[in-house]
Amino acid sequence: MSNKKKDRFYYDSKLIGSPDGRVLRILAEYFGPLQRFRRNKIADTIVFFGSARIKSQEDAQRTLKDAPKNISKENKAQLKRDLDMSRYYEDARMLANKLTKWSMRLKEKRRRFIITSGGGPGIMEAANRGAAEANGLAIGLNITLPFEQSGNKWISKDLSLYFHYFFMRKFWFLYLAKALVVFPGGFGTLDELMELLTLIQTQKIRKKVPIVIYDGAFWKKVINFDHLIKAGTISEEDMDLFYFADTIDDAYNYLTKEIVKAHLQGKNF
Repeated sequence: MSNKKKDRFYYDSKLIGSPDGRVLRILAEYFGPLQRFRRNKIADTIVFFGSARIKSQEDAQRTLKDAPKNISKENKAQLKRDLDMSRYYEDARMLANKLTKWSMRLKEKRRRFIITSGGGPGIMEAANRGAAEANGLAIGLNITLPFEQSGNKWISKDLSLYFHYFFMRKFWFLYLAKALVVFPGGFGTLDELMELLTLIQTQKIRKKVPIVIYDGAFWKKVINFDHLIKAGTISEEDMDLFYFADTIDDAYNYLTKEIVKAHLQGKNF
């Protein structure tokens, strides 16, 4: 038998990349992140979801200011909309900053309640940025997509993880999560929110996971919860699965109160 690495099946890139090697790739997306989290002594996370398209206030202001004078009304209206939506970027940034400072004050050997995002731009960048600006860790669970940037610069060294499979990325979003914050977003954010609520409603997730849905006015236009209750497709009690917050302080106070009640005790008090 040859001892050369190239003769071993687990060094055969064609096998690993083939349909027959799919189960090995899936396992790699489980054990790879697990090794990273253990190496960095990360016990659990607070996950931020939200649109990749929302700009920072600084970028939105600069783009509007630098727009050509002959810009169309439609394009100018879009730039103004971007500036208006940028408030969510700044709110996510500040909320992540406050939560990171709070978690760093805990008397824990392991790193608790680390801010985690999907690793891209927009709200994801804002959450990672807020955590980094508080001198804390920031995790990015990136997904390789053809038309979207991944791996924003605010993610901590060794904690920018790349996934091929959406379902493995979702697993890691929820497996360590002790709280979630859902900012305005599109299809991806809706997908993540609805899957999370379904798992909790069906008790596939049994741990206590407080969920903040940020800006009730926005989300109640997107999802008519009252109509779902009236139609009988959800029950009134299902509305207790999440909490609408309209300000940074409201979201922060709710999250820290619920996390303390469910997941902290003893030496932290």
